[in-house]
Amino acid sequence: MPTDSRVFAEGSRALRYTLAGIVLLALVYVAGVFAWGGAAWSTAPFRGAAEARERTVGSGEFRLSTYEEFFDLCAAVQTKEDEIGALRDELDTKPSEYRTDQITTSLTALRAARAELVNDYNAKSRQEHRKAFKDAGLPAELSTDAKETSCAA
Repeated sequence: MPTDSRVFAEGSRALRYTLAGIVLLALVYVAGVFAWGGAAWSTAPFRGAAEARERTVGSGEFRLSTYEEFFDLCAAVQTKEDEIGALRDELDTKPSEYRTDQITTSLTALRAARAELVNDYNAKSRQEHRKAFKDAGLPAELSTDAKETSCAA
């Protein structure tokens, strides 16, 4: 029959093995988390680039909206030019001083809005993922100095 000290020693050994097993499982779990997290972290740039490409270049909706966006921007520039022309024509009629001030202010705002649209068109024309979907008949870039914009090459 085993003595109390021997039973206690065997129980202590079993407890140590159990605790060591639990610690080992925890370490394996933590190592696994870091390993999987590291793998996900290291492939994140590739996966992100692939997802971005699929959302843009691979998307028919993106291609169509980009194609139409260039026409819309060019037409918006032409609209601003028409508005500028109409205000200049009104300015030629020698309106009152108050109206002349209004027209001058409006012309300044329209020129700034036109320049913003031209810069937006040009910036999008330079983007690799967008320029492939611009109609060949549209100009490569628009000029902020041009008096009249043609939306056909």
